[in-house]
Amino acid sequence: MRFLSIDKTVERTSPPTQEEMATMDNLIEDGMKASRLLATEGCLPTSLGARVRRSSGKLSVTDGPFTEAKEMVGGFAILKVASKEEAIELARKFLEVAGEGECELRQVYEPGVDSNCASPADRAEASGATRMSGV
Repeated sequence: MRFLSIDKTVERTSPPTQEEMATMDNLIEDGMKASRLLATEGCLPTSLGARVRRSSGKLSVTDGPFTEAKEMVGGFAILKVASKEEAIELARKFLEVAGEGECELRQVYEPGVDSNCASPADRAEASGATRMSGV
């Protein structure tokens, strides 16, 4: 299964040090070699970006920086793992290197894979209800 890991952090005011870059490069290299990391990229400052929004049928564009936001998307990774627990462990290792912030993990849709959006508990409950009704 694949997960999208979205790194949310406070925007940096300075670039990473050479040591920080080397540590992150090692983490990325290890993940790629183990085929657990399919892709990853970091984002440049919000001052170079824009937000495009559609609301009530109207389109608006806001140029960065986005000073009103407390946390920004700092980057992303696409992980290939056997379980959500493994994705959580990889996010934990990433945050040990990246520092303060959070990773939001979202399972990515894959054709042919159980894509039922219900939680495992909801599926189990529905399965039990079906058996009880005799269907």
